[in-house]
Amino acid sequence: MTTLEQIENAAHAFGLCVRGLTAPKSGDSVPEGTETVVLLGPDEPAFWRRFATSAEYSDNAPDPLDRWSKRIITEFASEWGGVGLFPSDGPPYPPFFRWALDSGQAWSSPVQLLVQAEAGLFVSYRGAVALPFKLKPRTLSESPCTDCPAPCTTACPAGALGQDQDYDIPACKAHMRSAEGAGCVSGCLVRRACPVSRNFRRDPAQSAFHMAAFLEE
Repeated sequence: MTTLEQIENAAHAFGLCVRGLTAPKSGDSVPEGTETVVLLGPDEPAFWRRFATSAEYSDNAPDPLDRWSKRIITEFASEWGGVGLFPSDGPPYPPFFRWALDSGQAWSSPVQLLVQAEAGLFVSYRGAVALPFKLKPRTLSESPCTDCPAPCTTACPAGALGQDQDYDIPACKAHMRSAEGAGCVSGCLVRRACPVSRNFRRDPAQSAFHMAAFLEE
C-alpha cells in the first residue's frame, strides 16, 4: 500500500504538495470504496517553474493549467491505486472547499476565502486523489487568523472583498479593467495582504496568470 511519505515525495517532484487529507462523506462525488481524499496544491516556488516548462503551458490551447494538473494528478492516482478528482469535474462538483475545511489544514478567513497555515490566502487545490485505503494525517495546524489583525479585510480597493461579505465578482472585474486596477491585475491585493501569503514565495508570474484567466471567465 502506498504511504503518505511516498505520496508527498512524488508530489514534490512535480512542484505539488499534500495540502490535507480527509475522509469523504455520504453523497460526495467520489468513487465507491474511497477511504481517503488527498488534496494536492502548489508547492512554491517550484510549482510555477515546473508548469512553465510543460507542453500545456506553450501549446496555446485553452485551460493549460487545468490540463497540466489533470495529466499529472491522473498519473499519480493510477500509480497509487486511486482516482484523480478535480474542481472542474461535474456537475455534481466535488466539494473541495468543504474537504479543505474537514482536513483540519485550512480554514475560512475573515473574507471567506480559504486560508492555510503555510500558504495563507494563496492556498489553492489543483486536484485530489481518492484512495481506497486510509492514511493517517500529519499533525494538524492552527488557523493563522487567530491572532492576526486581518489586513485582508480592508485591502480590496474595489470593496469587492471584506469582513464577512459575499465576494462581489462584477465589482472586482470592473475595477481590474479600470485605470486604477493595475495593481490588482498583477495579483489580488487581498491575498497579498495576508501576512502568511507574503512569505509563501509565490512567483508573481503565477499570480498574473491567474488574474488574466479570471478576467477572461
